[in-house]
Amino acid sequence: MSKKGKGPSTRQLRVGEIVRHAITQLLQRGEIPDPLLEKTIISITEVSMTPDLTIATAWVSALGVEDTQPVIKALATHAKYMKRKLGPTLRNMKHMPDLRFRADTSYDNYSKITDLLNSPKVSQDLDKKNVVEPDLSGDLASRNEAADE
Repeated sequence: MSKKGKGPSTRQLRVGEIVRHAITQLLQRGEIPDPLLEKTIISITEVSMTPDLTIATAWVSALGVEDTQPVIKALATHAKYMKRKLGPTLRNMKHMPDLRFRADTSYDNYSKITDLLNSPKVSQDLDKKNVVEPDLSGDLASRNEAADE
C-alpha cells in the first residue's frame, strides 16, 4: 500500500522529536563553539525526518533577531560537528541523520493572519450588527404542528 499524501509516519514524528530534544540540549549547554550561537536564544520548533530517517530538517527561530539567516548559516556550518556530538545521545539509531536547518516562518504567518483578522475591512464583516441570523423559531413551530397531525 502506498502512503502518498498521508503525512509523516508515527516513527518519523517520534524520531524527529527525539532529535529535536537532543539538538535543543546541545544548544542549551553551549557546546557549539560559535560566538553568534552562544549569544542568541535559539528555538528548534520542529524536526522533520525523511521517510528513511537519513535527513533531519530542523526548523529554527531565533528569538529577538530580525534576520535569522546568519544563525541558520552558523548552524549549517557546525552541522557535522553537531552530528558527532549527538552520536552518544542518539546511539539507538542505526544511522545518524544529516542535519539541515531552515528558518521557521510560522510565527510570521500567524502574525499576518492576526493582522488581517483585525483589519477594518474584515472586522466589519465579523461585526455582529452586520450578521443576519436566521429565524428558526417559525420553522420549529411548523415542524411541531406537522408532528402533531
